[in-house]
Amino acid sequence: MSESVKKTPHAAPHDTVNAAVIKGKPAGTPAGKPAGTEAAGQPPLGLTLAAGVAALEGLAVVGWGVAMVFTGGGKAVLAGLVVLLLAAVPLGAAYGLRRARRWSRGPALIMQLLSLPVAWTMLHSDGPVVAGGAVLGVLALAGLVLLVSPSTTEALGLTRTASS
Repeated sequence: MSESVKKTPHAAPHDTVNAAVIKGKPAGTPAGKPAGTEAAGQPPLGLTLAAGVAALEGLAVVGWGVAMVFTGGGKAVLAGLVVLLLAAVPLGAAYGLRRARRWSRGPALIMQLLSLPVAWTMLHSDGPVVAGGAVLGVLALAGLVLLVSPSTTEALGLTRTASS
């Protein structure tokens, strides 16, 4: 394991990598953020679109929770509050993806995988729920493709390197 050490005198230890340059990541790069994202200023389009998909799903969950709180009675209010709490998962993932944080990919992937059986069930229902299932299914599939694309994994610093 070869690491070259480079000291940076003005770097703060809590928010930068200042002791070692590992595999080409420059010293002074903010911790938790891959080296390629701050040079361009913006994350790649695929990562931005994945964040948008997660945000749309999160907002849909918020709408569902609000509807449950205000239209239901008794137990439905408590269930609506739980749904509102669960909306933090896709909204937090969207926040992290937009800022190219590698921790955000896991919750976003889990949300997409959980959305697929929900969409399947909605597609096999009756009435206007079928259209919602189609939209949810398309969003979940698009989100999965965007989250596993090479440009997204590279922007999040999750690329695999060949071991020597």
